[in-house]
Amino acid sequence: MASDTQTPRARRRPGATSAPAPRPAHRPDWRRPAALDAVGDWTRDRLRLLDSPLATHHVLLATTSLLVVIGLVMVLSSSSIESLRENGSQFTVFRSQAVFAVLGAGVLLLASRVPALRWKRLALPALAVTTVLQLMVFVPGLGKSVNGNRNWLEIGPVTGQPSEAAKVALVLACALALARKRDRLHEPKQLVGALLPSAVLTVGLVLLQGDLGTALVMMLVLVAMLWVAGVPARFFALAGTAGTLLVVALVMSSENRQHRVHDWLFGSNTTAEQIQGVSWQPVQGKYALASGGWWGLGLGASREKWQWLPEAHNDFIFAIIGEELGLPGTLVVLVLFAVLALAALRLVRRSDDLFVKLATAGFATWILGQACLNIGVVLGVLPVIGVPLPFISAGGSALVLTLFAVGILLSFARAEPGAPEALRARESVVQRSLAVLPKRAGGTR
Repeated sequence: MASDTQTPRARRRPGATSAPAPRPAHRPDWRRPAALDAVGDWTRDRLRLLDSPLATHHVLLATTSLLVVIGLVMVLSSSSIESLRENGSQFTVFRSQAVFAVLGAGVLLLASRVPALRWKRLALPALAVTTVLQLMVFVPGLGKSVNGNRNWLEIGPVTGQPSEAAKVALVLACALALARKRDRLHEPKQLVGALLPSAVLTVGLVLLQGDLGTALVMMLVLVAMLWVAGVPARFFALAGTAGTLLVVALVMSSENRQHRVHDWLFGSNTTAEQIQGVSWQPVQGKYALASGGWWGLGLGASREKWQWLPEAHNDFIFAIIGEELGLPGTLVVLVLFAVLALAALRLVRRSDDLFVKLATAGFATWILGQACLNIGVVLGVLPVIGVPLPFISAGGSALVLTLFAVGILLSFARAEPGAPEALRARESVVQRSLAVLPKRAGGTR
């Protein structure tokens, strides 16, 4: 008989099968590697961070910072030769861009601390100020023409494009007007009355300046905001038809634009004399991407920046990225813009205020739509339009105003449900930590 200390065997039921014996623990092929456990834990921790109310804020800030840093590096690389030839120093353009990046960071910080709802009150004053600035472009002695577009304002040592500030005013003013008439947007008179003042004072003045590229970006912004506002689809058909006719008329009114569209549709001319005209820039941009290959020539090793590719550090800086950093470099830029788009989408979904939703959609469309236009031009998918790559192309006013728009998005993100409480909790933890430090320092003496 078995002793009382022994465990009796369980009786096997008829038809039951015995469980397979566990594999020995010492068999290495049946162990879960510790590295996989660490990767799984790290992934779960990162996914849990996305549930935080401040996730949108952190993602927007981190993505923007990375894009600005990439832009500074590529501006230094792509402008060094031209800057050395014209100014005697290869760092002249880079220093200017770095100064504007620091200024833009300060503007971003200030804008992010403005309460989200206060931007409603600032919408109409911003529209008035930018309208005055755009009208000053037509004043002799103040306005300046660049590449056939009279869209620059020069006051003493300060030079900038008022149309960049007009983008911010357009988004805020349209978001305010559409939010106020949310229940009557299906009425044509109400819809036109909501959009006409801000559209005429921004898009209309930009078209008078001859800047078709910036006007197209503004039109994209209007379409996105109308879509988010829930405007009936029949209005998009009418607006699309009118917009297409307007663009065709503007293209036909300029011989330069006609040549660009012709080269885009039917290919560049093959004779050397004709290629060195309007076809020169897109052709050299394709050469840059092709010579870069899969892995690129290496940072700083571009050949096209040696006065072959015009505007290498401005509109065609994406071609230099492809030439020097290859496919990995271009994919990093595309992924960062995609992450920025996802963060903006999250902000739209989590916000309760229609004004915030519309303004977020407008700012995101401005940045991402302009990036798509710029990259499409470099790849040859679109005709040459003349818009910079946000955060990356050289240009002071464009960088500062784009960072200002991101600052407004950060202000909206700080007002997400649960975000104010999380910010107060974090600030209280920091204050308690700072209060404890002097006591600990005194105790160690």
